Amino acid sequence: MKIKKIYLVTGSRADYGLLYWLIKGLKKEKQFDLSIITTGMHFKSKFGNTHKEIIKDGFKITKKINILSSLNTAKGSLLSTSKGISEFSKYFDKNKPDLLIILGDRFEIFSAVISAYFLNIPIAHISGGELTYGALDDAIRHSITKMSWWHFVSTKEYMKRVIQLGEDPNRVFVVGGLGAESIKKTKLINKKSLEKIIKFKFGKKNLIVTYHPETLQPNNAKRQFSEVLKSLKGISNLKIIFTATNADAEGNIINKMIKEFVNKNPKNTKFIKSFGRISYLSTLKFVDGIVGNSSSGITEAPVFNIGTVNIGDRQNGRIKPKSVIDCKAEKQNIQRSIKKIYSKNFQKKLKNIDNIYYKGNTSDKIINKIKTFKLPNQLKKSFYDI
Repeated sequence: MKIKKIYLVTGSRADYGLLYWLIKGLKKEKQFDLSIITTGMHFKSKFGNTHKEIIKDGFKITKKINILSSLNTAKGSLLSTSKGISEFSKYFDKNKPDLLIILGDRFEIFSAVISAYFLNIPIAHISGGELTYGALDDAIRHSITKMSWWHFVSTKEYMKRVIQLGEDPNRVFVVGGLGAESIKKTKLINKKSLEKIIKFKFGKKNLIVTYHPETLQPNNAKRQFSEVLKSLKGISNLKIIFTATNADAEGNIINKMIKEFVNKNPKNTKFIKSFGRISYLSTLKFVDGIVGNSSSGITEAPVFNIGTVNIGDRQNGRIKPKSVIDCKAEKQNIQRSIKKIYSKNFQKKLKNIDNIYYKGNTSDKIINKIKTFKLPNQLKKSFYDI
């Protein structure tokens, strides 16, 4: 039996948290030789040096490819992508893996995909077919789909969209969301222990705020996030945990605004660069909802039957459970949406939320499919017309 030499690339705290159980499962399979390649935000202190969490979890990092530019602008993202193509190409060409596994739509991941595609390395893409109209990630995700050979999607609608892009239905698999599965499998931390770990005392009302720049609306981050902060000031007896943005352009503007807000409101706020996988999921259990524009509010929060205030356009296009309230980046709109989360009718509705992203055993489904894959000799494929 030929051992499949598999490379898996992770570029951030977010995708690693989703990939944890898949990595764990792949490591157990004797027919796989799995290498973990870290890149992107994992090496930056402002994002929590999250490569350390991978090591702490007992995984060996095979290769570190540091590509992030110091510029927190669109040009910086472009420079990072360019450097990534150069570095991944050299590494892949020298080591020649049989398969590359990637998740999502980030520019860091895109650079690895371009490198693999040009070197005729088959790609298995997780989370294709999704839409995020307010971010560059949308076009990147669909581009990755066209360069990938196998597709693991979370819902039937996303499967249809991948096929609509011309991909062979025989290579598209509905497996559910890794995030929802991870919550079900993870042993969470109790409230008292968690408060000590994150150094934060929960109150009667608690929210997590995770807000990222809308990368297709440049020079807008400060104005939009100002509206978020104004809305939070107007709600009494509220305790707030802010998370840092990712490496998108203008993310540093938002992080600076968070720090200033927390410094002015130290009694009821906390800024955490990176929770770590288990602490973040455990925190979701003890808050009333997520406010911002993170995909976590759409795919993970519903598992805990908590509400999400989804602000602006960044996540527009995703399939959303009924626990998600869409609103504009305007103070009054946001405040109304937060108040709706705490209303009796909405709280009653939350108890019966159906999480469309949870299918059960997602990582096992992916692994079992990979076991059966016959590696292609070349990546020539026909466009599948519907």
